[in-house]
Amino acid sequence: MNERTIIIENVDPVAFYGINNSHLQLLKSLYPKLRIAARGQVIKALGSPDDTADFEEKIKKLEAWCERYNKLTDEVIIDIVKGSAPQPENNADHAIIYGVNGKPISARNQNQQKLIKEFQENDLTFALGPAGTGKTYIAIALAVRALKNREARRIILSRPAVEAGEKLGFLPGDMKDKIDPYLQPLYDALEDMLPAAKLKEYMETGVIRIAPLAFMRGRTLNDAIIVLDEAQNTTRHQIKMFLTRLGMNAKMIITGDVTQIDLPRSVQSGLIHALSVLRGVRGIGKVEFDKKDIVRHPLVQRIVEAYEREHEEYSEASDTTADNSNDNSAETE
Repeated sequence: MNERTIIIENVDPVAFYGINNSHLQLLKSLYPKLRIAARGQVIKALGSPDDTADFEEKIKKLEAWCERYNKLTDEVIIDIVKGSAPQPENNADHAIIYGVNGKPISARNQNQQKLIKEFQENDLTFALGPAGTGKTYIAIALAVRALKNREARRIILSRPAVEAGEKLGFLPGDMKDKIDPYLQPLYDALEDMLPAAKLKEYMETGVIRIAPLAFMRGRTLNDAIIVLDEAQNTTRHQIKMFLTRLGMNAKMIITGDVTQIDLPRSVQSGLIHALSVLRGVRGIGKVEFDKKDIVRHPLVQRIVEAYEREHEEYSEASDTTADNSNDNSAETE
């Protein structure tokens, strides 16, 4: 008799073993000659050397499938154990990654596809455009894919801690409690893409780090995918500091919407300044989304269009008032 100990490291045990250990029970029925026991990430199999070797090989294939697609089904288990090549339920070869419960996450419009291409070809990519175009979501999906493919060792996600037009005042709790409200959209995206147990592990071990922009000073970020969200709310000094954190074997994606700047009127947006300064620099990609790329509720696109019309009308009225003032001044002279 031979005993083998197999450790599943890259997947959530809950997803791997199934609800009420249904997948584990299926494996036991497919290997009736083995005594199989599992606890946490450790699986033990007792039986003949040939049977335990085959079992370990199939477990590793199932682990790789579950890591890629975030899901296992009875059909996939049976196919892999019998040596067949299973097909994903959602035939989405163009998917960036597969999210929780096997949901494919892929580009939904031409500019999202362009963002994927620019990320592959450049070490620094700007993704600009209105809310709801999916620029941050796709950026985080690309970061998670790079982590899963071992192209990067960690993910750094950052945002400037700027209030959107209202004063929140004193926030209770420790530092994490104070900054989490600003960073919640980044957590939301990650929760769509990684099983809860795996995300918790990554956060605890520092593989994924979410921090406000102020925490970036003095760091060199190597072997990482770095995403700066809401970059329109950075100052000139902040974005310069952030850009110069880029280390070896690292890539950055910077997202922002220059129509939603929450900085004081007297402070220039660092994003606008950086786009001007870095114009023409090699190795930098840029994707500009517009209202046609909005992938939220259809009403969001109409809301954006309405605000654009209001802004244009206000600008025209301001120009007319200024012209009249100039004419009156000339007549007075």
